[in-house]
Amino acid sequence: MRLFIIIVCLFACITSFAKKPQYQQEDSIRVMQILNDASKQRAGTNLILYIARQFKNIPYVSHTLEPNDDERLIVNLRQLDCTTFVETVLALYRCVKAGKLTFEDYCQQLQLIRYEGGEEPHYTRRLHYFTSWIEDNKKLGICEELQKPNPPFTALQKVSVNWMTTHVKNYRMLANRPDWVPAIREMEKKIEGKRYRYIPQVHVKNSNILRNTVKDGDIIVIITNKKGLDTQHLGFASWHKDGLHLLNASSIHKKVIEEPMTLRQYLYKHSTMPGIRIVRVKN
Repeated sequence: MRLFIIIVCLFACITSFAKKPQYQQEDSIRVMQILNDASKQRAGTNLILYIARQFKNIPYVSHTLEPNDDERLIVNLRQLDCTTFVETVLALYRCVKAGKLTFEDYCQQLQLIRYEGGEEPHYTRRLHYFTSWIEDNKKLGICEELQKPNPPFTALQKVSVNWMTTHVKNYRMLANRPDWVPAIREMEKKIEGKRYRYIPQVHVKNSNILRNTVKDGDIIVIITNKKGLDTQHLGFASWHKDGLHLLNASSIHKKVIEEPMTLRQYLYKHSTMPGIRIVRVKN
């Protein structure tokens, strides 16, 4: 049965997209395998962590969404960065929860999550800043951002972003299309000045209050004090006996990994990471 599903997937036409998603056969096969396996897990299984762990040891590669001159929906499960890892897992999770188990279903969920309003892929509609990503996916009812209790949410982040429009040369597609810069600036303005409560480093510890607040499978959004940026890294919450750990696509380890050190230790090793915001996926 599994082989039949995969064969049907590979030869099915993706008809609901103006521009067909870009992927390799290996990607569509892997999507179908994970959807099939995840849909058979026992009740009570944390599906987000189950799906996320299927990607352990997948190589970390940045800029995988920009192989073309024009934006297309890129499906790449062979190479992940911290954002595409979270998006990939979330799209798979939503498919399983909805009982929609085709490759086309997956592509539709990925587009919904990655682009503002789930609209047709375009560079200026991609949710480049993760605060924009959170705000848009909140509007769609896909997730919610925790802002209490206090403690541990004792600190306040005021967003101030301009990194993309002041570092245009770092973004190949944007550098080639300077007429897109004003639209990116408008994206920055939408979140400029917004305030969010976060958990500072000092409260990221193995305590009852943190265990009662942050749950396995929550999206951990590590904020930054780098000028012009809102966030620096993200991954999924995974509780171990010694405390909270981060399951992430790591540029340090060059692969998807469940960090061996606790998140508290991880944060204290990075002076640019003052704390974490918490995003919870809705069922």
